[in-house]
Amino acid sequence: MSFIDISRVNILPNRRPLNDQKVAELMESIKANGLLNPITLDQDFNLVAGLHRLTACKLIGFQEIECHIITCEDTDHARLAEIDENLIRSELDALERSELWLERDRILERMGLRAKVGDNQFTQRGGENISPPPKTTVELAKEIGYTERTFQYGKQIAKNIVPEVKEMIKGTPIARNTSALLKIAREGSKERQEAEQAEIAAEEARTQQKRVELEKQKKLAEQAREKQKKLQLIALQNAIAQKEAKESSKPTQRISKNIKTDEIQTQTDEAWILDRHMIYCGDTTKEDFIQLLPSNAALAIAPPCCSWKHDYLVDEAHVVAVMRCEGSIYDLCRCSQMPFRFELVIGNIYVAIYSREPLLKPNHNTHIEGIEGIVSYLVSFFTKPGSFVITPSLGYGEVLISCERLRRICFAGDENPERANEAIVRWQRWTGKQAMRA
Repeated sequence: MSFIDISRVNILPNRRPLNDQKVAELMESIKANGLLNPITLDQDFNLVAGLHRLTACKLIGFQEIECHIITCEDTDHARLAEIDENLIRSELDALERSELWLERDRILERMGLRAKVGDNQFTQRGGENISPPPKTTVELAKEIGYTERTFQYGKQIAKNIVPEVKEMIKGTPIARNTSALLKIAREGSKERQEAEQAEIAAEEARTQQKRVELEKQKKLAEQAREKQKKLQLIALQNAIAQKEAKESSKPTQRISKNIKTDEIQTQTDEAWILDRHMIYCGDTTKEDFIQLLPSNAALAIAPPCCSWKHDYLVDEAHVVAVMRCEGSIYDLCRCSQMPFRFELVIGNIYVAIYSREPLLKPNHNTHIEGIEGIVSYLVSFFTKPGSFVITPSLGYGEVLISCERLRRICFAGDENPERANEAIVRWQRWTGKQAMRA
């Protein structure tokens, strides 16, 4: 082990982003116990492993830092050493680990390195530590507790999820869920194969200087890649929506009883403000309610209890989702004059989706129980944080509470004062805030 002036450590570009919480935890540990695990540098003092430790030491004010120096023959060797350090020591989510596995395999293939079982982490040459160890990636994966099957799934995830979708996944709970990542990776498999075939054909046309054929194959490849991306985006939306729906089915933990519920007495034709939400008590088919609505809502949801005289919603929201129990489907289809797009069956509820514009349909069967879970799934799939959501019937406040949880803005109405009261009280107890008459 050696000590080096901390200012001499070079940090090369394209490193994993820092986790601020991990840096803070390391600072506390280093202050109490010192640096237990030295950083790793190559012979030119380029950082191979230990960015979080190095950052913590800099913030504490260290002038020198303990380091382990290895000899790397080139950038590929240095990168392999860094990958191995991260795989062995770092707390990685499933997506990060999968990408490192794939990158490591590609470097080994490029370098023509193949390992023998039982090789040590570092080999010796002339008394120097030489990196990287000649281990296959699957051997390394097994050493740190992963099966070959998990490793193969990981490479499939890293190889098949398109870069734009990966960027959207990073930092979300889906990045830690191997099963969800695998479903996303497998979406658009046909389109991926078509793109790869077109790319091979384009390269052949380029070699043969067939310009027309080259442009044709490039266009086919671009179209196939774009469709693959769209399918994977839908799969990602679906995974997030299903997770939100499952969270909604858990018992509510944020409950405040220090609320003056006796002051809530809604009357017909009055509106209440609930922080960023609004509730109107009155006939939601009339102009008084319609005038209160935003004209650019992302979604309108009508729960099963809602009678149908609300075709106007398709002009107020981009998507209208009407929930019905099985026996009420025919009446809905007979009464509604909105442009129908597709249907979803979630649990035992039929959901008719209407819109004036074409929509992407969820392409996975969803196994979600309960109205609240289904509402959260719809809100999460069809909207983003900050979106407006309309509901012309409050039910038990499912849409209102879902919007509060998911950071959407709810415009709700109900002609029944008792249901309005119950929804407002439920929201107050959940948030600890007080509703006000408009």
